[in-house]
Amino acid sequence: MSGADATARDVVGRMFARDAFSQWLGIELVEVVEHRARCRMTVRPEMVNGFGFAHGGIVFAFADSAHAFCSNSSGEISVATDCHISYPAPIRVGDVLTATAEQVTQSNRLGFSTITVRNQDDVVVALFRGTVYRTRKPLP
Repeated sequence: MSGADATARDVVGRMFARDAFSQWLGIELVEVVEHRARCRMTVRPEMVNGFGFAHGGIVFAFADSAHAFCSNSSGEISVATDCHISYPAPIRVGDVLTATAEQVTQSNRLGFSTITVRNQDDVVVALFRGTVYRTRKPLP
C-alpha cells in the first residue's frame, strides 16, 4: 500500500466516523485509495417512494457520499459545486448497491469524478457525475 493510499484510508475513516447521515444510510466502506472510493449499502423499506422503488434522493445521497470520500481522500477539503445523476434502472427494497467513485481529472482548484452505482446483479442503476472545489485547506 502506498503512502497516499494509507493517507486516503485514514482521512476517509475520520470523515466517515463523523458522518451521521452516511452511517444512517447504512453505508459500508469497501475500498478507499487515493482518488477512489467504493461503498456498499442495502436499500431498506423506509428508503422507497410511493411506487415501491428507492427514492431518488436516497440514491443521490449514497452516490454523493461516495463522491465526497473519493474527492477528499487526499486530505484536503473539497466541496461539491455541481452534481447530477441519471437512473437507468429501478432500485428496489433489498437491493445491495455498490457505488464506485473515481476522480477522473483535476485542475488547480477543481476535481471531476464519476460514480457508478450497481446492484447485486451488477446492473448499473445510477450514473452520477460530480465537480468539487478544492479549498487547499487540510481536513481537520
